[in-house]
Amino acid sequence: MECKDYNDKCINCHDHYQQLRPLIKEVIVTSHFERDLPSFDITSITDCRHENFTHLHKFEETIDGNHIFRALQDHTHIVYAIDKAHRLVFLRAFDNFKEYERFLSNKKKITEMIKK
Repeated sequence: MECKDYNDKCINCHDHYQQLRPLIKEVIVTSHFERDLPSFDITSITDCRHENFTHLHKFEETIDGNHIFRALQDHTHIVYAIDKAHRLVFLRAFDNFKEYERFLSNKKKITEMIKK
């Protein structure tokens, strides 16, 4: 997956994501994510359609070698990761920022979700 349209105006694309994007081998959507946001078109994130988001590919942190990112669309926080095996894993979506923060603080749960 390479960003063909990347230019200086792509302020939403974080350097971590730009470095990892060409290495992505597979896209996985967890059952949690499906329940949280059933009608979401993941290609808007995989294709870097930044015009649909307030934030896209915002790097949050690295947990056990897995890079955690967030996108913000309207008031929905979409959490996804690129794991050590170079899989893009859609983890959860939250309408409430406090719930998102609580989820992000539970590193063990995030690691377990990525391993599945």
